[in-house]
Amino acid sequence: MNYTVYVLRSLNHNKTYVGLTSEIERRFAEHNKGRSRSTKPYVPWELVYHEEFESRDDARKREKYLKSGSGRELLKKILRL
Repeated sequence: MNYTVYVLRSLNHNKTYVGLTSEIERRFAEHNKGRSRSTKPYVPWELVYHEEFESRDDARKREKYLKSGSGRELLKKILRL
């Protein structure tokens, strides 16, 4: 099973969200249907970045990094936010 670390950007607000899933299509749909408490107020979302990992542990480490201060700075450079 592969795991995806992904970054969403709200189309109506200045917000980004970093998450982890094994089923990116299903999870993205859940975010846009308002089924996630943390992202519901900022619907709709667009998928702006993702990375694939073979292990959940490696994906979790990357997710935690991207949520850190230095990870957010890296995302700003990658996404030009």
